[in-house]
Amino acid sequence: MNTFERLTRIREERGAGYLILIDPDKIAEEKLPGFVRQATEAGVDGFLVGGSLMMTNAFEKLLGLVKRNTTVPVVIFPGSLFQVSSLADAILFLVLISGRNPEHLIGNQVLAAPIIKKMGLESISTGYMLIGTGRATSAEFMSNTKPIPNHKPDIAVAHALAAELIGMKCLYLDAGSGADQPVSDEMIAAIRKRSSLPMIVGGGIRTTEEARRKVSAGASFVVTGTILEEDNDPTMIRQFAQTIHSAKVGA
Repeated sequence: MNTFERLTRIREERGAGYLILIDPDKIAEEKLPGFVRQATEAGVDGFLVGGSLMMTNAFEKLLGLVKRNTTVPVVIFPGSLFQVSSLADAILFLVLISGRNPEHLIGNQVLAAPIIKKMGLESISTGYMLIGTGRATSAEFMSNTKPIPNHKPDIAVAHALAAELIGMKCLYLDAGSGADQPVSDEMIAAIRKRSSLPMIVGGGIRTTEEARRKVSAGASFVVTGTILEEDNDPTMIRQFAQTIHSAKVGA
């Protein structure tokens, strides 16, 4: 069973999955193994590893630490071509469909594809949408693209349908790290109504109630990152996991 199949089974069995985003620049190396073990025990379904910037040159080392300290999938969430490694279980092969910057629509993908293929690294083709919720984020600035306005679900639906017709495996709706507010429930519900692709939703989700609402609106996976960088209490992780797994999908 490959990684995408494992994630699909989690979605089928639990209704929705809980993913934690680890930005190598924002967690101390000595704290990482313990954090990963605690999060795994608390019920997280997988780890995403990556970030918009890389101020450290230890990406592979940190990725290896995550992999050695968990039994759940470890997937690269690449912020650049430098974030590719065979140590991971898979990589989200991101296409920034919300933007019109050719570098992130096909340029970087062409450069990365031969490397990923040679590594034999599982690739999960993902339609990545930046959603604007107020404050500009690192992803928006670094990608030099405009996000989809949070109050324009019809635009997001059209992009989701394009991703589905192209043949992508999933969608990632991202308000960005440290966003003022998360992707709107209205947008998630509108996409779920029109598209069958599983949705990963992240950015600005700071409470379990917000996480529950995302699942109820139609999110297949909820991602938290910043809130855990600020407070990596395993009790909080367990609360997020329990809330996400018990939420009624599409309620």
